[in-house]
Amino acid sequence: MERVVLKTRSRLKPRVFLAGLFHETHCFLDDRTGLDAFRLSQGEALAKQIGDGSPLGAAIERGAELGWEFVWGVDGRALPSGLVRDEVFETFWQRLEACWEPGVSAIFLVLHGAMVTESLPDVEGELLRRIRGLEGAEFIPLCGVYDLHAHFSIQMARLADGLVAYRRNPHSDAAEASVRAVGLLQKALERGERPRVALRQTQLCWPPIHTGTDSEPMRTLEQSAREIEAADPDVEVLNVTAGFAYGDSPGRGLSFQVVSFRRDRRFDEYFDPLESQACALEVEPAQGGGSIRETIKGLQREWQGLTVLVEPSDNIGAGAPGDGTGALRLLLEHQIQRAVVCLWDPETVSRLTSVAVGSRTPLSLGGKGSRFDRGPVCVEGELVRKGPGVFTLEDSASHLASLSGRTFDMGASAVVRVDGITILLTSQRTPPFDLGQWSSQGIDLSDFRAVVVKAAVAHRRAYDPITTRTVVLDTPGPCSSDLGCFTYRHGQEPGGAD
Repeated sequence: MERVVLKTRSRLKPRVFLAGLFHETHCFLDDRTGLDAFRLSQGEALAKQIGDGSPLGAAIERGAELGWEFVWGVDGRALPSGLVRDEVFETFWQRLEACWEPGVSAIFLVLHGAMVTESLPDVEGELLRRIRGLEGAEFIPLCGVYDLHAHFSIQMARLADGLVAYRRNPHSDAAEASVRAVGLLQKALERGERPRVALRQTQLCWPPIHTGTDSEPMRTLEQSAREIEAADPDVEVLNVTAGFAYGDSPGRGLSFQVVSFRRDRRFDEYFDPLESQACALEVEPAQGGGSIRETIKGLQREWQGLTVLVEPSDNIGAGAPGDGTGALRLLLEHQIQRAVVCLWDPETVSRLTSVAVGSRTPLSLGGKGSRFDRGPVCVEGELVRKGPGVFTLEDSASHLASLSGRTFDMGASAVVRVDGITILLTSQRTPPFDLGQWSSQGIDLSDFRAVVVKAAVAHRRAYDPITTRTVVLDTPGPCSSDLGCFTYRHGQEPGGAD
């Protein structure tokens, strides 16, 4: 792909092909993710996402303001989960290919960047390769937005002209990053030339709990990147991509990308110090408020304020099932009162459909989705509430919006009470990124002393403002922060692409 300058600067309304593919794949789970897990939208259905808080909706809104005429492609998205079946990507591609129109001015993609299928460790790179093979797509500008936890591959750098990463974790800026990417593509159209991506991959790979941008090492790396952008007019974008430790892909670790219209310039002058800085920075320990023993004693004597018990080993946002029983067992064992937990347990929710609210009934809770867990907790409890689990996000900038827009469906849900502990049971896995999850089910967190959150970092935007202390639990689960637990087939390949 040596030809990079556009033939002419079109004065007509730009026609932009729009598509999206969004999945973060945990390659070490036992389950496989099939087509039924994905929500596929096609054609004019994409237009309905304008203004919904998602990166796709933000791109449509900003593009329309700039006078773009969209050619609607396909948008496919699913919650983080296990290795994706090959048929999912092939189905997505067949639909995208059918939507393609030769003669468009440009392409805009909304990606996650960490999708892996049974046969493809670099799905986004393969997607770009196939798109560039479509009639009329080889030499037109191609830009887009992607998640900070992507695997940024050499193929992605070579085939995309400008991809813009989220800059915050928790990901409160997903829509903002998409608007920034739209601006980059608009600049390419106005200049009549394409930017390029320079890439530096590293050997560093951190578990999700150490990739928050309010703590080290990401805090300093992001700050350095923004200073470089402000000082050098040749640098349109400098991405700091944390990577995704549970993805078995060569690009899974920390990487940096510079997007620039200067095709004759290398950017080692920035990559070298950034990589050195990343190696030198000490990883801050996960946010915590003391030992587990101290925490239990504090909860037993009724600490003031709400305590967040973070369970990163069962991190739903990284693909875990969200039905781990480690934290629940801890609360039951120590007879902690006024605590609240959410478990993904469609089997129990289904059984409770025939139970009357207010009745006591035997329960087999959680422990069904992962070989790392001890198995279900068998107790007797009271059914407090049951019904639909659709809720409106209380925070439109929640990371949940990047996946679902303004609403999320937990599926049929139920609330049970066991020995002073309130348990929300859902039929759909629900990342704990928005407090609407609780309020929609009649649960007011101000009534509780402890809440279990199955996450690593992305929950903090919602929970930090309302809690007094945070304690990280070391429980069994598929998202262990000890990466030595996992055997990678694809080693990291440090290097880059210009």
